[in-house]
Amino acid sequence: MTTPSLLNRLTFRQLQVFQAVYRQHSYSRAAETLGLTQPAVSAQIRQLEQVIGQPLFKYTGKTLHVLPAADAVAASAQAIFGQVSRLQMALSDMAGTISGELNLAAVSTAQYVVPHLIARFRAYYPNVQVRLQVCNRSQALERLAERRDDLVIMAMVPEDDDNLVFMPILENELIPVVWPGHPLLTDCAPTLEDLARHYLLMRESGSGVRTAFEQQAAEQDVVLLHTMELGTNEAIKQGVMAHLGVAVLPRLAVKLELRTGLLSELTLPGFPLRRSWCTVYPRDRFPTPVTELFLRFVRERLGEFEAHFKAPTEPIPNHGVVCLPIHPT
Repeated sequence: MTTPSLLNRLTFRQLQVFQAVYRQHSYSRAAETLGLTQPAVSAQIRQLEQVIGQPLFKYTGKTLHVLPAADAVAASAQAIFGQVSRLQMALSDMAGTISGELNLAAVSTAQYVVPHLIARFRAYYPNVQVRLQVCNRSQALERLAERRDDLVIMAMVPEDDDNLVFMPILENELIPVVWPGHPLLTDCAPTLEDLARHYLLMRESGSGVRTAFEQQAAEQDVVLLHTMELGTNEAIKQGVMAHLGVAVLPRLAVKLELRTGLLSELTLPGFPLRRSWCTVYPRDRFPTPVTELFLRFVRERLGEFEAHFKAPTEPIPNHGVVCLPIHPT
């Protein structure tokens, strides 16, 4: 097919449906995502194949195989939709109402900081709709691989993956916490080995905090014999306060409890563990204009965010967020 033929026959709807099938590797899942029937999805793909003159997908049994032409169409479709999004952003900017969608995923430890970033961002851009999915580190890596989000916010970004673009945004300190009056608080020089004699309350396998803690224990040749798995940081905090065990948690997750005396930080050699939360996206997935706007917004205010989270826990000052929908006048 020549270029004029493509321009005359190609439609955005065909590319939208194609993109859903390409990402989901399934006609049925694409149909569910788009709110269409499977026959409607199949019809759009057939029409697109007729336009480009080549097959895009092939089913072998229940497995959908992506053909070479689909990879080429996928790259072009992403660029096309990116340009359309930029046009929409430019028009919105001219009208003074920047709008769009921002899909974020954040590891559970980052849930203590990401809502603050979103609130400040929406104070400037109230018409941007934000969706946040909270998950553990292994789930975050899966979401990255499947290109399910515009950005993932996580610590411990895989260093050997050259396909990831990341930007450090805030420091994540992991500290040992015990209940007030714990006997280790009165020891002269407690060690990680001393802590490991107690029950250690830990997140599930795949959690970034657990991985970092286990790596530190291995570096100090400390065996973690007595562990108890609890599913969330909140459950672990309550477990420590109930004298169920001790734990290593993000400082920001226990900041209020430390200040009010419900928990105590234990000083140990090698702690706190310092990691950085980062924004991450696959290098081959170009950021949408809204994503670029969010990244620039956060980058320009890193000092402000860092100062806020290091300050004593207090109600934040008014920064222009109005928790009411904006209705057109």
